Amino acid sequence: MLGWDMGAALEMGRALGIPTIAVAELLPVIEAVMIRKTNEQIGTEQAQPML
Repeated sequence: MLGWDMGAALEMGRALGIPTIAVAELLPVIEAVMIRKTNEQIGTEQAQPML
């Protein structure tokens, strides 16, 4: 996983009524957690044998 579409994330925040400056401040931290969890999930799925 390389990253997320930040334009879409900013637009989602706007749609939710979150101030753009707040979204911009929080996105780097949130992105890091999302990428870490996505990579963990990918690793878990690869470790399980396909039936």
